[in-house]
Amino acid sequence: MFNMNLILASSSTYRAQLLRQLRLKAQSIAPNIDEKPVNGEDPKQLATRLAAEKAAAVITQIGRLEEPSIVIASDQVAYCNHKMLGKPHTAENAIAQLTDMSNKTAEFYTSLFMQNTQTQQTFTHLDVTKVNFRTLTSQEIKNYVALESPFDCAGSFKCEGLGISLFNSIETHDPSALVGLPLISVTKGLINLGLNPLLIGNAE
Repeated sequence: MFNMNLILASSSTYRAQLLRQLRLKAQSIAPNIDEKPVNGEDPKQLATRLAAEKAAAVITQIGRLEEPSIVIASDQVAYCNHKMLGKPHTAENAIAQLTDMSNKTAEFYTSLFMQNTQTQQTFTHLDVTKVNFRTLTSQEIKNYVALESPFDCAGSFKCEGLGISLFNSIETHDPSALVGLPLISVTKGLINLGLNPLLIGNAE
């Protein structure tokens, strides 16, 4: 099936950039949902629910399209020291997050929800990546935050950049998941939903 729209339910430049690795043309649409956790939700439940809600919100926005579409939605929740960590938004919060994770292991739950709007078929996945932080000095943390300004990143780092210097190790099945979109699973989902990145003609 070649005449198929691809829609990324996200305004994240990181996810859009990752998706371009698959050489597919995709439209990005912000889902604009409330991402606050509900009472009693654990990180896995929160990430899974938000990905599904993002997809549903964008499907409602686009309405009924003549051509079939595949909507891709993802969410990431960081968890360390018995706390869920969101985007820091400020240097002060980023420094606090990294200080809290120093010499600890943080878990990053990256969810994926994909849907073919014509067949209603869905594909879901939850990736768990463990990041072991080395012991960081306060000066290292302050310098890193000043250099890379990771204010829109859960966990306050960019692993594709200088953030890699903060770690002892990363345990993952998919290195792209930590950046925000698990491309190995996205590829599996696309194939299951009718679009194989290696067998179509809409590559950029």
